[in-house]
Amino acid sequence: MSERKPYPSDLSDAQWALIEPVITAWKDRHRPVSGHQGAYEMRGIVNAILYQGRTGCQWAYLPHDLPPKSATYYYFAAWRDDGTDQVVHELFRCQVREGARRLEDPALVVLDTQSVHAAAGVPATTTGRDPAKRVPGRKRGLAVDVLGLVIAVIVLAANTHDNAAGIALLDQVTGHTGGTVEKALVDQGFKNQVVAHGAGLGIDVEIVARNPQATGFVPQPKRWRVEQTYGILILHRRLVRDYEHRPAFSASRVYWAMTHVMARRLTGASTPTWRDPEVVTA
Repeated sequence: MSERKPYPSDLSDAQWALIEPVITAWKDRHRPVSGHQGAYEMRGIVNAILYQGRTGCQWAYLPHDLPPKSATYYYFAAWRDDGTDQVVHELFRCQVREGARRLEDPALVVLDTQSVHAAAGVPATTTGRDPAKRVPGRKRGLAVDVLGLVIAVIVLAANTHDNAAGIALLDQVTGHTGGTVEKALVDQGFKNQVVAHGAGLGIDVEIVARNPQATGFVPQPKRWRVEQTYGILILHRRLVRDYEHRPAFSASRVYWAMTHVMARRLTGASTPTWRDPEVVTA
């Protein structure tokens, strides 16, 4: 990759050093028969994926000093399809938890869903209208630990009931953690079906009721972590709406966004905001 002025979303040397072993190993396993190594460095490809996730730009609008759409999309799709995006994400998640002096896998998770509008061009067969929130689009479901780190992601049509999202999330949680999770906290949108499914997996699902006397938004102990994670993800503009043609693409965007967040945490870097710095006047 030629010398250029870095974008705020670019990986630092320290952050790239965390990801490079996984990407290099993947590259070694996928050497073409011709022996051609490709025209673009892998660090540039990852920077392009992170740039698009952070800015929300269309594929064709990737800057000219980043790898083009054809190369970036090829690797984004390949890593999504073979799970490399999740491998990187899980590696970072375990490292962040270990840095917080916790076991690699949690004992407690928090589940919640978020309905987001779908962009024009997203297939109608993969979208719906959330009748409660009056949002036409898709529904993202997350399972997070008490640090707000993502354990599982599910993307469904917005008209899918929270029960279906909760059941799918619990199945993912069990698969991703090896059965360490003992308890899950959910809000009142999840019903007894989720509780029963959790019991079958050995997970105690607790429906946390909102205090009827409380007015406005009142954070619930531990449950607020999932709300915080949704807020962090929305800083990545590609997630403000659902622009992806396939739900699997949308889930991959969540994994890359959280990977970017955790890379900063692991290297002690601050997270840039979209606000302009204050102008100091005399």
